[in-house]
Amino acid sequence: MLLAQITDLHMRRDDTPLSGQLVTRPYTEAAVAAVNAQKPDAVIVTGDLTDIGTAEEYALLRSALDGLEAPCFVLPGNHDRREELRAAFHDHAYLPETGPLQWVVEAFPLRLIGLDSVVPGKGHGEIGAESLAWLDARLTEDPRPTLVAVHHPPFPTGILGMDKIMCLNGAEMAAVIAKHSHVERVIAGHHHRPVQIRWARTIGQICPSVAHQVVLDFSDRARPQWVTEPPAFLLHRFAPETGVISHTAYIGDYGGAREFKLDPDYPGQS
Repeated sequence: MLLAQITDLHMRRDDTPLSGQLVTRPYTEAAVAAVNAQKPDAVIVTGDLTDIGTAEEYALLRSALDGLEAPCFVLPGNHDRREELRAAFHDHAYLPETGPLQWVVEAFPLRLIGLDSVVPGKGHGEIGAESLAWLDARLTEDPRPTLVAVHHPPFPTGILGMDKIMCLNGAEMAAVIAKHSHVERVIAGHHHRPVQIRWARTIGQICPSVAHQVVLDFSDRARPQWVTEPPAFLLHRFAPETGVISHTAYIGDYGGAREFKLDPDYPGQS
């Protein structure tokens, strides 16, 4: 199974530039084309689908995401609004009609669980007690290899400006995850950088944004900054004999594939 993860699209209404500088819709359209080229079995979008969560933004988003050739599963981020997202994706049967936008997808060899970490009116995330109990029950009922997705990382990264607005009760989530050895990955977005950590007896992984990235800065900056480093997404390849193997895939035209031409003095060649 091949699962693509895209995140932090920040679709803006009527193509108004993000921070007055970056038009995000072309980045989403390029991401859709790049994902389709990899022919995944499914796509997870881990939050911040839009920038301010208006119906207009979700209409633009749906127009772009409907170009995906594989089934698409969405989660909210702190830039989204639950009810507007729910209305925009009303035909996505996996989404619950009320309450947190959390879900389970059973259709693939790798079981997929999505969690809703949004705290309305706040930039940070939390997983409520009822949602943690729901997660524990879903993991208990089926021992198949499982990937858990959430917008806010429940683990620290050292990028202090972003860690201030991570999932603040990550230790409580870790206590649940650690009980279940069949959790292959906990994947997230929000930090706009590729990050990996050994966490809760599994691997925590953050996907870079398909648009702009957060500056790699370990200082205690009051507010993080952004940069137009290359947009990217993750590909999670699952097979029973290996578990999940994750790859970072960059979006853009970098000149196409080239053949290696080894120097005659290359020491690895007799």
